[in-house]
Amino acid sequence: MNDGDKTRVLDVRDLEVHYDTREGPAKAVDRVSFSLRAGERLGLIGESGSGKTTVAMALMRLSRPPARIAGGEVLLADRDLLKLTDAELRQTRLRDIALVPQGAMSSLNPVMRVGDQIADAILAHRRDLNRKAIRTRIVEGLANVGLDPSVARRFPHELSGGMKQRAVMAIATSLAPKVIIADEPTSALDVVVQRQIIQTLGRLQDGLGAAVVLIGHDMGLIAQFSDTVGVMYAGRVVELGPVQQIIETPRHPYTRLLIDSLPGIRERKALRGIPGLPPRLVNLPEGCRFAARCPFAFDRCRAETPEQQTVASYHVAACHLYPQHDSLPPITASEDTA
Repeated sequence: MNDGDKTRVLDVRDLEVHYDTREGPAKAVDRVSFSLRAGERLGLIGESGSGKTTVAMALMRLSRPPARIAGGEVLLADRDLLKLTDAELRQTRLRDIALVPQGAMSSLNPVMRVGDQIADAILAHRRDLNRKAIRTRIVEGLANVGLDPSVARRFPHELSGGMKQRAVMAIATSLAPKVIIADEPTSALDVVVQRQIIQTLGRLQDGLGAAVVLIGHDMGLIAQFSDTVGVMYAGRVVELGPVQQIIETPRHPYTRLLIDSLPGIRERKALRGIPGLPPRLVNLPEGCRFAARCPFAFDRCRAETPEQQTVASYHVAACHLYPQHDSLPPITASEDTA
């Protein structure tokens, strides 16, 4: 997160993605900015519809109509991915930046063996490799994600959900990319397999020295994996900071309510839901997008959009409570049910 750090491999600046509708553009991603250093793990979290997956698709230049990238920059090693030609983009994907998609089964070709799909990915960039070298890479890639070499001869339908997700990870890391985008890689998996997949992703990332953007809606899983957490709400990053600070001293009311909605292991506590619904992304209301659901909202919140401001070391939040406050006030019972 340090802007002066020269080891940054990914720099996202004021990214905007709109969905064109009959009523006008829906601002699914609105001026999202963050940076990643080599080896850093960033978790993006938020409710469904907050813009997390739309960010992932934009970073990979996979946005499709009615979605369109309306502005911003995505700098990968000082190259703006949004300005690359199709040919340049094909060479950049997988080699420099790779995606671990949400639905493994829908991402794998059902009529091709797993090994052939890994080979296709390698050959798209390395035509100089012979058959033996490719075979060696396939075996190594499967081993890196905890799969037996025999999986290379299987079709996707012969694999369990966790094995399919590992196969997708083997493809995504087959060319040792500098950045890995993991879009909810544990969705539809049981909790034991979820943990195994996250551990595998961590081992892969450590071995490659890559930066990872992990997208999810499980705060517990995000907190276990990430160094830095970005909290998204209605298309904007409302809080961004080191994971320990985010969990122990959240500075945005939405982050606090997300954390309070989780059950505690060490102590029993009353669980709080977040009242209301996110706003429609077409013709957004004035002011803070969370104001209608916020227990601390006041007049300024409904009239002026809050900008990100530094609230602690490497920690920013977009909230009008600062700089007048040092931390969030406690939530009373009356505020909780408002």
